[in-house]
Amino acid sequence: MDSLSNKPDFASLTHETIIAIAEEELGTRLTGLCRPYNSYINRIFELSGEDGTGLVIKFYRPERWSKDALQDEHDFLMELSGAEIPVIAPLPLKGSRTLGIVGDTMFAIFPKKGGRNSDEFSDDEWLELGRLIARVHNIGATHMPKDRITLTPEKATRGHLDFILEHGLVPKELSGRFADVTNELIALISPLFRDKPLIRIHGDCYSANIIHRPGESFYLIDFDDMAIGPAIHDVWMLLPGYRKDSQKELNLFMEGYTTFRNLDRSDLELIEPLRAMRYIHFIAWCARQAADKGFSSLLPKWGSPEYWQTEINDLTGQLARIKSGMAIK
Repeated sequence: MDSLSNKPDFASLTHETIIAIAEEELGTRLTGLCRPYNSYINRIFELSGEDGTGLVIKFYRPERWSKDALQDEHDFLMELSGAEIPVIAPLPLKGSRTLGIVGDTMFAIFPKKGGRNSDEFSDDEWLELGRLIARVHNIGATHMPKDRITLTPEKATRGHLDFILEHGLVPKELSGRFADVTNELIALISPLFRDKPLIRIHGDCYSANIIHRPGESFYLIDFDDMAIGPAIHDVWMLLPGYRKDSQKELNLFMEGYTTFRNLDRSDLELIEPLRAMRYIHFIAWCARQAADKGFSSLLPKWGSPEYWQTEINDLTGQLARIKSGMAIK
């Protein structure tokens, strides 16, 4: 078995080392199971205790998050779990901490909880989702994290644009147009965010991050992208379409949400601006992945003139949609 004194790094973790790390941190014996999960960023493996207990160990890619940022995620999960909100909180390691480190890599261990995703929710499930997210937000509003992104145009979107332009990622013939449409977007929507309350939110709340377990409620999973932002951000990503096409679902969600927490309906005006911001967020996310080996197989057309033209067209269309909504208002 590999010696942990060698401090293996993120790329050189072997199955033997992974099992040894988990056994040392949990103080229990495991079987030889070490099954890798698909993950774009982290390295994640399924493990098993000798008593059949399922475990998942997650190694966070170095330089993606600071120690404070990862502790923010864990603290949020522990607070939610303590309030009996259905999330999957990390297990305590040696010294009662939840965040471990080996070599240059931080890691955590979670109980394994399987479940199914749903691409379409019933009326009752929309009500349930509203209640669940409201309870999450009640905890999220109690205090701010130490090191998490703030989802406003002038902070998040401006930062993403600066990163993309400073690294020369857009072809010269398209760079000016991309910058123009994004700057126009930021200028247009920034006033909408002024004086809006910001709290800790999930940040990536869409159907793939909600699982249903037989006989239990929905579980909200994958808090990697937790952020500071308006509460409505954890709503719009669940909707089946644009705001104007999702009124039934939105009304049901809001009915469930207001069981536990108020949400100013004026915040609904942020839905389409947040969608546009998500476009930029994803472009920047792709840009940061571009340096990783194997990225081209994930998105082979990334970086081509055709890719950037498509992104500019999508942003231009969303900008027009936002303007149209403002005109109607």
